[in-house]
Amino acid sequence: MRLIDPSTLPGWLRPHSIDWYKQLSNLQGIYKYPWNSTLTEPNGESIFDEEVVRSIKNKKALDVGCGHGEYANQLSPVAKEIVGFDVTDNFIKVGKENKKPNVSFVVGNAKHGLPFKSDEFDCAYIRKGPTSAYSSLKQVVKEGGEILGLHPGDESGKELQHLFPNLFETSQGTSIKDTINQILEICNFSHSELEVINSIEYLHTPMDVLKLRCFGQNLKIYETLKEENISEITKIFEQNATKDGLPIHFSHYIVRANV
Repeated sequence: MRLIDPSTLPGWLRPHSIDWYKQLSNLQGIYKYPWNSTLTEPNGESIFDEEVVRSIKNKKALDVGCGHGEYANQLSPVAKEIVGFDVTDNFIKVGKENKKPNVSFVVGNAKHGLPFKSDEFDCAYIRKGPTSAYSSLKQVVKEGGEILGLHPGDESGKELQHLFPNLFETSQGTSIKDTINQILEICNFSHSELEVINSIEYLHTPMDVLKLRCFGQNLKIYETLKEENISEITKIFEQNATKDGLPIHFSHYIVRANV
């Protein structure tokens, strides 16, 4: 049975586009993965989170691409102050409704610059947010201030395109890595580096494969794929899963820079 390419279905939105984020905020209200999985430790996220805690201690920090603000609020006891910045109105609204006393939120598009004063922040971090923000961070973070970034790796989930042909898009090369390196070169930070962190994510069930692929898409797309392809997805899953689930690459890039 040939698996359906969901990007050909009516209503499909390009993942991580502004329209996609808007739809996700309308569907879920928060930025949260709907699939169940287990991650091996350490991984890119856990390493990044530890470094952010160290970086923002008793400082005024900027959270770029903060989503609905859950991460900023979690970090609030560590920092002196955190300002969350995101392009999606609904996410910012949720953030403001749940914010801690030393956390605030601002709506804006990083591609149009950051609406803050020069040297307003001691440090900044981007947790799976827009790479376009790096060039503006040099203006709003104080000289010597640390900037940390976490971005999906080019090899993340690479097994899926081979195991489930047509369902997942085929990708080659290192386009994400190349883009980040080009931006960092233009920024001319006093120091910058990019590290690749690879680990394993175990998807628990065939439905989690489908939920991952349909993340942020409208319910009709999910239901169509479920009705037409779940039996084939289940067959492929069971042929390749271990006792822990279906193993796929959990790959991230960590950016470390200083203004």
